[in-house]
Amino acid sequence: MAFYYNQYNCIGCKACQTACKDVNDLPVGILFRHVRSFETGKFPNVGKYHFAQTCNHCAAPACVAVCKTKSLYIDAEDGTVQQITALCNGCKECIKACPYEIPQYFKEYNKVAKCNACIELRGIGEPPACVAGCIMRILEFGNAEELKAKYADDKPVADLPFLPDSKTTNPNTFFKPRPCALEAEYREHMYV
Repeated sequence: MAFYYNQYNCIGCKACQTACKDVNDLPVGILFRHVRSFETGKFPNVGKYHFAQTCNHCAAPACVAVCKTKSLYIDAEDGTVQQITALCNGCKECIKACPYEIPQYFKEYNKVAKCNACIELRGIGEPPACVAGCIMRILEFGNAEELKAKYADDKPVADLPFLPDSKTTNPNTFFKPRPCALEAEYREHMYV
C-alpha cells in the first residue's frame, strides 16, 4: 500500500495534518502528518511549494530494523509499517534510525508512535483521515502498483532535494512535484 500526493495542487492548508491530529487525539507538539512549506529562487524568479509528510510505510523501514522489542513490524497483509505500542520500551532508536524523522516520542507514556495509515479506519472501509480530510482531494491511499499506473502521466517521484535518498528505505509514498520543488536550492519557510 502507498500514499500518492499531488504536490502540484497542494495549497498548504494543513487540513490533512489537522484531520490526522484529530483522529489520533495527539497532544500539542506531536504530529503524525505535518505540512512543511518551502521557497526557491530569488526575486523576481521565486517559487513556493508545500510538502505533506507522514510515515512512508517503507519497503525497507529503518525503524523496524532497529526495533529491539519488535514493537514495529511490517503488516503481512498490506505492507504498511504497524506497531504494537505495548511492546515499545521508549528507547527512541526508531526515531534516530528513520531518515524522515517520522516516529514521535510521547514523554508522558515513555512510548514512541507513528502513523499507521489509519488501519482501523481502513478496516471498516474508510480511507485514512488525512486522505478524507484533504479539501483539495490530492491525497490518495491504495495499492502501490495500481496508484503508479493510474498516475503514470504525472511522472511521480519519491525524491526531492530536501528528502533523503529513497534508495535507503524504499518509501511507499510518491508524488507529483511542482517544478520548483525539484530545484536543488531551497529554503524552508516556517509559517505559524
